[in-house]
Amino acid sequence: MSRLSDHQISEKLKSLPGWVKGDERLERVFTFDTFMEGIEFVDQIASAAEEMDHHPDIDIRYTDVKIGLSSHAVGGLTDRDFTLASH
Repeated sequence: MSRLSDHQISEKLKSLPGWVKGDERLERVFTFDTFMEGIEFVDQIASAAEEMDHHPDIDIRYTDVKIGLSSHAVGGLTDRDFTLASH
């Protein structure tokens, strides 16, 4: 697993609408109509992440769910972050 360059990250972000590069991580806020819809979404993300053994930061604020993806082992972004973001 190798860390991606800024150029590689910029290119990969073109295929992930709504995602942005934060401090060494991908970030996106998803907004739902109800709190429970957001919780169901978190459950889906958790299942996909567990299958990949790659676990995001998740912040739940009522109907907003913020996802943060980073490969802590390399101190930045890898292909794994983009693969999970595309789910």
